[in-house]
Amino acid sequence: MKDRISMIFVQYGQIDVLDGAFVLIDKTGVRKHIPVGSVACIMLEPGTRISHAAVNLAATVGTLLVWVGESGVRLYSSGQPGGARADRLLYQAKLALDDDLRLKVVRKMYEVRFGEPAPARRSVEQLRGIEGARVRSTYKLLAQQFKVDWQSRNYDRQQWDAADIPNRCLSAATACLYGITEAAVLAAGYAPAVGFIHTGKPLSFVYDIADLYKFETVVPLAFRIAAKSPEVPEREVRLACRDLFRSDKLLGRIIPLIEEVLASGGIQPPEAPLESVPPAIPNPESHGDVGHRSR
Repeated sequence: MKDRISMIFVQYGQIDVLDGAFVLIDKTGVRKHIPVGSVACIMLEPGTRISHAAVNLAATVGTLLVWVGESGVRLYSSGQPGGARADRLLYQAKLALDDDLRLKVVRKMYEVRFGEPAPARRSVEQLRGIEGARVRSTYKLLAQQFKVDWQSRNYDRQQWDAADIPNRCLSAATACLYGITEAAVLAAGYAPAVGFIHTGKPLSFVYDIADLYKFETVVPLAFRIAAKSPEVPEREVRLACRDLFRSDKLLGRIIPLIEEVLASGGIQPPEAPLESVPPAIPNPESHGDVGHRSR
């Protein structure tokens, strides 16, 4: 996962598999090869059609396909890249269903996110409220730092263009972050819907994990771009996110962070059964002797 390109956005074209290659074909017939096995997440925007063979190839190599709306800020559907593992799912579910274990995980998330231990003797709901207050305060501080006119985190998905530029930049940035986080969650074999702080949504666990590094990565970037008042803020944000994910080596950090947070529950994950589904993105096997490097 850590060696992959973070994401690619595709718009206005037909995606198919031709001569074994994953290609995008535009209306003039020009082909653009996409290295599907080297990408974590492919965002399919309106105007895109994709063949059964292409979806099958993406699932085989463990690349997440996400059908999104214009500018990538509406999620319509996503593919399962074949990484769900019964042992990981049961481990995650056990932590989420036990109130004491869940609280331990939530406290660890709080500590990772804010760099300090969570307040003692607080419930999950109370910690969620404290977190929300700190998030609103952080938005205000970043707006002051980058000299952005900030009212609140507020937008209407049905009237996207009516939102102000800071909110459009933030939504585009978090959409990129959620895409690669979901790809990592699925590749590691966990369930996106089984969350600890966020609950009741298809991507609750994705939001939990993405929030751990959101304010050190994409949120400051979004405010920095909003300060420039670009004509097409979503495109500027997506390009900047792609570069940030590469320079920050974010894909290499997500799965170890998931394991660290879940380990705070204090229980051992179950052993994988012999017939369990293999990882969506398996580690390359070395052809050398034990102790020899494959590359």
